[in-house]
Amino acid sequence: MCGNESSCGCGTVTIDSARAAADTTTRSTYQVLGMTCGGCAKKVTGHVSEIAGVTDVQADVAAGTITVLSDNLLDTAEVRAVVQRAGYQLVD
Repeated sequence: MCGNESSCGCGTVTIDSARAAADTTTRSTYQVLGMTCGGCAKKVTGHVSEIAGVTDVQADVAAGTITVLSDNLLDTAEVRAVVQRAGYQLVD
């Protein structure tokens, strides 16, 4: 704010950066075989989070899934390769 809101009106403008970021985020969920405990989940999420553009990875051990938030749509083959390097498999 410029400190002169009465003349320029900048005090009345609201920028919602959280909404703008959310509008461009892609959410993808993958079924992972072999992920049976918290240690497994940590290993998978750690590997997947290293993929370029990934902003968050959440694992659900009970469901055997990972949910990945990314800046753009991920290449499933790349996710599969990273999960395999971690010692697990994606379900097709």
